[in-house]
Amino acid sequence: MDEEIAGAARQWKSYGKTLSLLAFQSFGVVYGDLSTSPLYVYRNSLSGRLNDYIDETTIFGLFSLIFWTFTLVPLLKYVIIVLSADDNGEGGTFALYSLLCRHAKFSLLPNQQAADEELSTYYQPGTDRTAVSSPFKRFLEKHRKLRTCLLLFVLFGACMVIGDGVLTPTISVLSAISGLQDPATSGLADGWIVFIACVVLVGLFALQHRGTHRVAFMFAPVVVLWLLGIGIIGLYNIIHWNPRIFVALSPHYIVKFFKRTGRDGWISLGGVLLAITGTEAMFADLGHFTAASIRLAFVGVIYPCLVLQYMGQAAFLSKNMSAVYNSFYLSIPSPLFWPVFVIATLAAIVGSQAIISATFSIVKQCLALGCFPRVKVVHTSRWIHGQIYIPEINWILMVLCLAVALGFRDITVIGNAYGLACIAVMFVTTCLMSLVIIFVWQKNILISLLFLVFFGAVEGAYLSAAVMKVPQGGWAPIALALVFMSIMYVWHYGTRRKYMFDLQNKVSMKWILNLGPSLGIMRVPGIGLIYTELVTGVPAIFSHFVTNLPAFHQVLVFVCVKSVPVPYVPVDERYLIGRIGPREYRMYRCIVRYGYKDVQKDDENFENHLVMSIARFIQMEAEESASSGRSYESSPEGRMAVVHTTDTTGTGLVVRDPVDDGGGTSQQLTRSSKSETLRSLQSIYELESVGSVSRRRRVRFQIDEEERVDPQVRDELSDLLDAKEAGVAYIIGHSYVKARKNSNFLKTFAINYAYSFLRKNCRGPSVTLHIPHISLIEVGMIYYV
Repeated sequence: MDEEIAGAARQWKSYGKTLSLLAFQSFGVVYGDLSTSPLYVYRNSLSGRLNDYIDETTIFGLFSLIFWTFTLVPLLKYVIIVLSADDNGEGGTFALYSLLCRHAKFSLLPNQQAADEELSTYYQPGTDRTAVSSPFKRFLEKHRKLRTCLLLFVLFGACMVIGDGVLTPTISVLSAISGLQDPATSGLADGWIVFIACVVLVGLFALQHRGTHRVAFMFAPVVVLWLLGIGIIGLYNIIHWNPRIFVALSPHYIVKFFKRTGRDGWISLGGVLLAITGTEAMFADLGHFTAASIRLAFVGVIYPCLVLQYMGQAAFLSKNMSAVYNSFYLSIPSPLFWPVFVIATLAAIVGSQAIISATFSIVKQCLALGCFPRVKVVHTSRWIHGQIYIPEINWILMVLCLAVALGFRDITVIGNAYGLACIAVMFVTTCLMSLVIIFVWQKNILISLLFLVFFGAVEGAYLSAAVMKVPQGGWAPIALALVFMSIMYVWHYGTRRKYMFDLQNKVSMKWILNLGPSLGIMRVPGIGLIYTELVTGVPAIFSHFVTNLPAFHQVLVFVCVKSVPVPYVPVDERYLIGRIGPREYRMYRCIVRYGYKDVQKDDENFENHLVMSIARFIQMEAEESASSGRSYESSPEGRMAVVHTTDTTGTGLVVRDPVDDGGGTSQQLTRSSKSETLRSLQSIYELESVGSVSRRRRVRFQIDEEERVDPQVRDELSDLLDAKEAGVAYIIGHSYVKARKNSNFLKTFAINYAYSFLRKNCRGPSVTLHIPHISLIEVGMIYYV
């Protein structure tokens, strides 16, 4: 009994250490933005007409508003409720949308299969998969326009996050640098403040390619030091200036505030909501931490320190009402100004870093949904999954940040834009969360309505105030959102129309079977990987290729790389292998599945994984046929099977003389053909590009002689290995998409101009799929959609 108690105590101690470490690390990633809000909240709130009402009652009422907003939204809504709605540990707008798509048929991804529901990450543990369908659920599933509206709503939230990625670095850095305006320090003019801020912003974006993990060890200590510092300064200001500020914790002062200020007080809510900007990061960055660690950090440090700082600033302002223009820095005791200024600047950079990383993540998720043009995604950390860098987005964000800083030059105007972007994202989360309560948590619709009405009313009030400031800068995030939404919708529409064309024009299996095992063409040595978006049937590109060049490889594999609505697909469940036609046709299908958070890294062993997967599938099929007594050739489009790629057991193959990197050009490399001429050509190519080719891992396989293998299976494996030794060719469609002649003006413009422009200026599919250039064959084809 004593040993059990001691073991439990050790487990709790270990859990406590891990939880504390994660909570400490979360300060640098999650709370950088939220913790820098005191730099500009009072300055923005008391700008404009509210200047006419500045007295102790107004200051007390404003603090009461900040306190209760900070308590209701970050603490009650996010920490207590929303953090529980994770998607296998992932959070954010797309996590909620993904959960909804798996528990109701809301998804608009075209190539979904029943096999996707067998993924271990598809349903959360304890979820009732046989839940009775409600009338509301059937109504939403039946109407396609409602599902399209839901996707557009989610994309709107995603676009507002991208708007955050532009406005957060600008307002945070400008607010931190504005401390130099104080005549008691340096008294720099506005022009110099903007110039220094622009230099800091350029430096921030120029360092993004190194990855946040390289400087992450600095982030958490900076934010913790900042929070403790402003908390202590806030406490000092309360004691020194006005201890009566504690009475403003009563919501009675909010009523007095609105009675006195009326409509002008309502408009000032646009400044008050800046106190909760960055709250969404608690949920969006959930994948890097745990809900318990984020809750511990918020309740233990963030909440008390920020409440003390806001209370202290209010106490200072109640006795120094002329200091509104720069209340944060003027409330700092003179000896502490420079240390606080340095830490404030570092904290602003940390907060900016977090939202920039979140923007990369959002764009990556839109890419997985087929709602964003193909861009280069770089995995920046070998250890931390999900840390990515997107060069094109990075430089676009930098240009937009500089444009906002130079164009507006005023923190109050930028704050108006920033507040609107943040409250819009929170409102989207509230609406999606109300649907999650019904469809995922399977609670009563009244509970969902209660959540929606209560938090919707709070956020709706702030949203209405933010909308009223559209002419004073609030138009900026709306304009950004419209531009990005137009890009996303045009790309999604064009991609979907192209897929539907492929689906309607796929090659008839009857036609292929009538051709016989040779397919009516010359079968040459090697493996031909034909990339397609179809998960069933043979794409039109196959017949188009054969028509123009009547020869194909002895082994054909139709490869489909697809996204599924889960954050991550386990490596052992990534490959789905099936057969097309009878065994002697040597035609297979491989579906490679990725989640919306998975990063498709340059997997140099893809060819080896593929060969091992097909070999395992051949063995599995033979064993199943032997045990059931039925022929597996009965179906021209056989069933798909999940094939594990982590080990070689059960494949009938063994690895022979693997050659790894570091050997230079003297190592034995597998040649792409048995032709001496082509061998010499590839040797020249390898010599010219030794930097990339020599790093690729070369593996040769042979049939395991010790294992008893069926003769027919041995023949098939032998053909597969011969084809692998001869080389692998990647065949991909180089498509030209055009609108049909009878299309209306909007469709013609969207397809012929907007979609074509995006396709010409984004990464090609061969680049995003990491296809080696030497082995690539592109087939031109026109799609009339």
